[in-house]
Amino acid sequence: MRRSYLFATVASLTLACTPLLAHAQFAKPDEPTAAVPGPGNAHEPTAETPVEKGFFAPPSPFAPQKAGVNAANLPDNPAIDPAEVPQMAPQESADPARGDWVAYGRDDHQTRYSPLDQITPENASQLKQAFVYHTGSYPRAGQANKWAAETTPIKVGDGLYMCSAMNDMMKLDPTNGHEIWRYNAGVKYHSIPYTAACKGVVYYTSSTIPEGQPCHHRILESTLDMRLIAVDADTGKACSTFGFNGQINLMQGMGESVPGFVSMTTPPPIVNGVIVVNHEVLDGQRRWAPSGVIRGYDAESGKFVWAWDVNNPDNHNQPEPGKHYSRGTPNSWAAMTGDNALGLVYVPTGNSASDYYSALRSPAENAVSSAVVAIDVKTGSPRWVFQTVHKDVWDYDIGSQATLMDMPGPNGDTVPALIMPTKRGQTFVLDRRTGKPILPVEERPAPSPGMVAGDPRSPTQPWSVGMPELRVPDLKESDMWGMSPIDQLFCRLKFRRANYVGEFTPPSIDKPWIEYPGYNGGSDWGSMSYDPKSGILIANWNVTPMYDQLVDRKKADKLGLLPVDSPNFNPKGGGAEGNGAMSETPYGIVVTPFWDQYTGMMCNKPPYGMITAIDMKHGQKVLWQHPLGTARANGPWGLPTFLPWTIGTPNNGGSVVTGGGLVFIAAATDNQIRAIDEHTGKVVWSAVLPGGGQANPMTYEANGRQYVAIMAGGHHFMMTPVSDQLVVYALPEKKG
Repeated sequence: MRRSYLFATVASLTLACTPLLAHAQFAKPDEPTAAVPGPGNAHEPTAETPVEKGFFAPPSPFAPQKAGVNAANLPDNPAIDPAEVPQMAPQESADPARGDWVAYGRDDHQTRYSPLDQITPENASQLKQAFVYHTGSYPRAGQANKWAAETTPIKVGDGLYMCSAMNDMMKLDPTNGHEIWRYNAGVKYHSIPYTAACKGVVYYTSSTIPEGQPCHHRILESTLDMRLIAVDADTGKACSTFGFNGQINLMQGMGESVPGFVSMTTPPPIVNGVIVVNHEVLDGQRRWAPSGVIRGYDAESGKFVWAWDVNNPDNHNQPEPGKHYSRGTPNSWAAMTGDNALGLVYVPTGNSASDYYSALRSPAENAVSSAVVAIDVKTGSPRWVFQTVHKDVWDYDIGSQATLMDMPGPNGDTVPALIMPTKRGQTFVLDRRTGKPILPVEERPAPSPGMVAGDPRSPTQPWSVGMPELRVPDLKESDMWGMSPIDQLFCRLKFRRANYVGEFTPPSIDKPWIEYPGYNGGSDWGSMSYDPKSGILIANWNVTPMYDQLVDRKKADKLGLLPVDSPNFNPKGGGAEGNGAMSETPYGIVVTPFWDQYTGMMCNKPPYGMITAIDMKHGQKVLWQHPLGTARANGPWGLPTFLPWTIGTPNNGGSVVTGGGLVFIAAATDNQIRAIDEHTGKVVWSAVLPGGGQANPMTYEANGRQYVAIMAGGHHFMMTPVSDQLVVYALPEKKG
């Protein structure tokens, strides 16, 4: 009788609650990352803990860099005076040809909007696969799956340009996927950081090399092993006049590190002739991790131009030999946006190293963490800063790329605006000249001053009250969910056992705390798409709480939490997501999803992923909103249910919106790509992909035919199937 009841319960509830929050930090229950210490297993530092005595002080600025970090053994890069940077030639991305997709977000404004209108809500159901291209990048025998290609190709003229998850670059025929050339970047497996990903490449037209000469048109990329590479767009051969045979070592000045600790996954913007590079530093490793410095390089020669080093703000030079940039500063891993008219680059930042403990951060770090920083590309100095979280200890680093648009001003004029999505589900709309809010922002009281001795929280936090929130209300015990009454009871007990007072519940040591939105909540690196004609902004977002706890150093050691540069580092014991050593602080961190670890089901009720359309021309109103993703590839114990019910699954990757009135998006963990009517939210077409579609799609035209492309590479973090396939769709060709 009991068994029949369980099966009946599973059958009935699975239809509504099957979405598994499929992230890599959601390790299997028998792995160390699933162990949440209970009350009494963690303690505050004792009076003898020498925090104030400098025990956790930063390393010497002369700490040496070990062999093997400079992947290609490149010489040190010379510098150029900023005044000597050549004037940049007009770029295709400033005003793309109608059928092209020239930049990561299509154009300099990163709108992810294409005017193409051949595919419409009326004919989208006729879309068929036009061709598939295999990048050849996937885990080989004996290699742990760390793949998540995340690639968005660009299309310029007669070429479709892209990169593999391991940074090989290629040019394809946009009509059939035939490979025209391929550049082997030579990135090694040990250089993969948290993820093997390359979000895209950059197209650049030289102002010093004449038309018709090699490398007048170039393709550039930043790599997982911290190189900047430039090749000829027509042939794929290295640009000999750029850096050292087409390469620059970006580990110069970074000091002590190991391969994979620091990496680059996003295409660097080129603003007024300066290539601006950022990089990700693995979270949760140690307080004095490598620097989050932002740097500029001459797009013609590759020579160093300037650096913005948070704790050395007046020194824009490269460090002297043997020294390094200040360590542990906020890094920026998201795609940046350039503004040639204002001479600015908009940098989305994270927080300082050791995400969940802030007592050792400098005032300069606290001022620019989890913020949008507008850097002057002539000097490397910030012109303005807008902070989205104060004293962030929730890993609310900004993962999205800013989108630029024009908004009506108070006097009938036009205000150049910047839209900045966040993991909190707060979307800030700023004047990109000054960083001041265009739509209202309020400083509201935070729920608690903090529960960690010597590490108080900010008394207030910013709320964007002029934009719809991309989040659900604060959690309640009655929201707890389960496949059976027993599962629901388990989750209710778990809820009661944790600290939770709403958003910004501070970290705690005595017991776990619930973090909602979670660090993959709200909008992440998929960013938003904006239709400048209709004024519709498209956002997909997550509803994914986390269950966190600080642990003392003794407990962290017992759990095997060691930083990535430790000789005894065990990837299953912690890494970029989930549990972290946070070495050189008094605490480690244990992070798990807020779930029933026995079934792999979330404890909060669905949906777990949403998509929203916002009318930016008529009062920032929600036009439509609904769950994104079905239960077909999700279910308890990681088993697919094959049920087509739309229940809203976690999603990573963004959308594209077109002149034909369509939104194309994959992103969800049901491994499908969809076409959605931009004005109604109705799904008018979908197709099953060979792997997870955790990438931003794009669309282009070739020989009069509109194509839609998505990298179906899968994602280890989302637990979706890995493949090496770029899948391209089009309407059937007309006969005759």
